Amino acid sequence: MSRRVRVTSNFDKNLVDIHRFLEEQEASRGFQSLLEELFETVIPNLERFPEIGVDFLTKLPRSMEGLMHLQNLKQRLGKNTSLREYISGDYLILYAVRGDNIYLLSIKHHRQLSFDLKEHRSR
Repeated sequence: MSRRVRVTSNFDKNLVDIHRFLEEQEASRGFQSLLEELFETVIPNLERFPEIGVDFLTKLPRSMEGLMHLQNLKQRLGKNTSLREYISGDYLILYAVRGDNIYLLSIKHHRQLSFDLKEHRSR
């Protein structure tokens, strides 16, 4: 089976934010290491083993608002799409698997605050 990894505009935006974050931390060489890790390890791993990440949708929120958002997200994703988390070094990657396509949705350094999925809410 030939799987294809696609990068979303939000993922690209997150990479720009990480680059800025690392420069502020005086660790700008870490960005090149991140790119190498993505292209040499993460993407090939996801292509071979798309279910390698933890199922993001099994984490139950602890509020009614969170439960409503989760239910809405599941409906928008559809039955044939899974949302997963993959940890690589200092980074947490959120991705979706639909058929033969793997969509890189978001990436954050562990010291950054949270995923920003605003762009994905209207879809």
